[in-house]
Amino acid sequence: MAEEKIRLGGMALANGVLVHGPNAWAAAVRLPDGTLKHVSAFKQFRASGVEQPLLRGPARIVEAFTLLPEIRRRLPEARLPFERPVVLAAMAGGMVVTQLVRNSGLGAATKELIAGVASMAPAVIALRGQALAAYHGAEHISIGTYEHGERREKEHERCGSHLIGPLMVTMAAGNSLAAKAPPQFRGPARLAAAVGAVATSTELFAWMARNPESKVSKLLAKPGHELQHRLATAEPTPEQLEVAETALAECLRLEEEARGARD
Repeated sequence: MAEEKIRLGGMALANGVLVHGPNAWAAAVRLPDGTLKHVSAFKQFRASGVEQPLLRGPARIVEAFTLLPEIRRRLPEARLPFERPVVLAAMAGGMVVTQLVRNSGLGAATKELIAGVASMAPAVIALRGQALAAYHGAEHISIGTYEHGERREKEHERCGSHLIGPLMVTMAAGNSLAAKAPPQFRGPARLAAAVGAVATSTELFAWMARNPESKVSKLLAKPGHELQHRLATAEPTPEQLEVAETALAECLRLEEEARGARD
């Protein structure tokens, strides 16, 4: 009986790749002088331990908030996608546009649609860098090849970009409901809507992965697929692929260690 593959995720860095599993993570970067540097560790908080529906999405956000600072501490050379000034400017601009739209006389559905698109702008801008897109492709190739046992392409069926469709739908619905709350309660209502949208989108994403041929699944995946295909990924160089494979190997080493300890 073939050994079960470890479920992996990842994130492209501006100069490398992060790969993480249920218990551990590893990051590898290419330094300006060409040196390949990597670090790995077990996770302090494990979202994989949260199995209750609608709590899994928020748990992953908590995991990210604990993981990213640790990566920067252990590997200060790592450059996260959202650190670039142009991305920070886009985030500020998106908040301004969202506020202006919500104070306009447009219909509720139109307001939330425009606000949703504005909130996605920083992510789109962050992915415009050629190096980041190539490392994103390297991440997909390394993880996909491990999962399928054969060389895969630069696009991956579980890429987080596929969350865009579900998030836009659930955020629009949640904020439309929050807008009907009394003025003094709209702030907390929008916060609750955001948490609910993440939780619901995560469950939708899992359902989409189980039902890829469903018409609804394909419709929800379409925005993320187009972003991944046209903008978010590029063919990596052999050197960039080496970085991704190093992160993958280090993460798997710790995951196998954790699996052996349980056995």
